[in-house]
Amino acid sequence: MTAPNLKVTIGGVEFKNPILTASGTFGYGEEFDEYIDLSRLGGIVTKSITRHERKGHPPPRTAETASGMLNAIGLANVGVDAYVREKLPFLRNLGTRIVVNVAGFDTEEYLYVIEKLNGHDEIDMIELNISCPNVKGDGMEFSSNPQIAYDIVRRVKGICGFPLMPKLSPNVADIKPIAKACEEAGADALALINTIYGMAIDPVNWKIKLTNITGGLSGPAIKPVAVAAVWKTASVVKIPIVGIGGIMDYRDVIEFLLAGATAVQFGTANFVQPDCTIRAIDDLTDYLGSRNIQDVNDLIGKAKKT
Repeated sequence: MTAPNLKVTIGGVEFKNPILTASGTFGYGEEFDEYIDLSRLGGIVTKSITRHERKGHPPPRTAETASGMLNAIGLANVGVDAYVREKLPFLRNLGTRIVVNVAGFDTEEYLYVIEKLNGHDEIDMIELNISCPNVKGDGMEFSSNPQIAYDIVRRVKGICGFPLMPKLSPNVADIKPIAKACEEAGADALALINTIYGMAIDPVNWKIKLTNITGGLSGPAIKPVAVAAVWKTASVVKIPIVGIGGIMDYRDVIEFLLAGATAVQFGTANFVQPDCTIRAIDDLTDYLGSRNIQDVNDLIGKAKKT
């Protein structure tokens, strides 16, 4: 029997399989080069890039929790100029799709970073991190309000030389109108979800575990929230969805695809098992073969109601 087709298309870009890495958990790609064959991945989403270099929050800025972890890294990164100069050359010939996560604290910063990235053919897609607070507005996250989300996506789409995929926050009352606003503004795909607000305190010394007080909760604890967000969003948009949140193995991949995602991103799992993505690709292939499913796309949105 021929091997099942794992190729998926997101925003007009064909990925060799639906297994990607999540921004902030895979560095710039080179950090995992000695552990796995990067060319086998569907895509690498590099860590958030801002206009200038950022040191981020002081440690401790990560903390383990039940079924997950908290992080308050603070968007630490080398800045867009150093990224183009020092990081893109490594990514150029990996044989996998490269998605760059772009962050900003006002509209001008997003536009500046995108302009710097335009024209670099090694980039296949932009993941727009709109979970950043708008420091020139009211401090709300760009993805906290449909109109705010629409405005930033429309502005960025107007100059972006790549397919654009906003990454949405779950820290909202209803993700559906925000997702719909992004689609109407010209988004080519959507990535969801980002982390959930959380906090942890040591019961022995009574100290808060993160210097930033609160952080983003990720890992298996948030998977049901993420699956529900994908399901809800898929009911109101026509553009592809990339699911994120607590994905640890191929079974989680299947769950997200059935909920309506076209692809997924492995995040926290990379810290636990650096080859989790490769294992998932192999196991997903075996799963499809065992069920005589010839195309992974046949799983998308096929969840059945009880």
